[in-house]
Amino acid sequence: MTYTVNDRPATAPRVQSPAAPGPATGPVTGQVTGAADHRSTAELVKLAAEQVSTLVRDELKLAQVELTQKGKRAGVGVGMFGGAGVVAFYGVGALLAAAIIGLATVIPAWLSALIIGVVLLIVAGLIALFGRAQMRKATPPVPQDAVAGVKADINTITHSVKDRGQR
Repeated sequence: MTYTVNDRPATAPRVQSPAAPGPATGPVTGQVTGAADHRSTAELVKLAAEQVSTLVRDELKLAQVELTQKGKRAGVGVGMFGGAGVVAFYGVGALLAAAIIGLATVIPAWLSALIIGVVLLIVAGLIALFGRAQMRKATPPVPQDAVAGVKADINTITHSVKDRGQR
């Protein structure tokens, strides 16, 4: 079964119990079709284990695909930021040279370079503080679709087990 991040199967795969010839069970909602209501508890537990195993494998495949796509996008974004940083570095260097030369017309050149250097260090410190605050707010990348799918599957299985136990 091939997945993309936005493609999720509408229902869980149908599984035919080898011990009970008859109709297959429906999605993992606990609904059983046909005369399969007479299966033993052992057969139902085995069937549930097979379906949960398939479900977990499918969710792991979805998480893997989702993380791969996020990683590729992040890689392209980082590369573009790197290129922009190199160009901006040279642009800022040219502007700093112009500022030092312009200020040197009023005060000595060494003093103008010193003033520009101190201002740059203050700006760098403020940017570093802001960046640290943003990093603390960042959360680790999580495959959100897969996590939501697993939570929904757990709720469905929990409710179907409770419903079956009340019969």
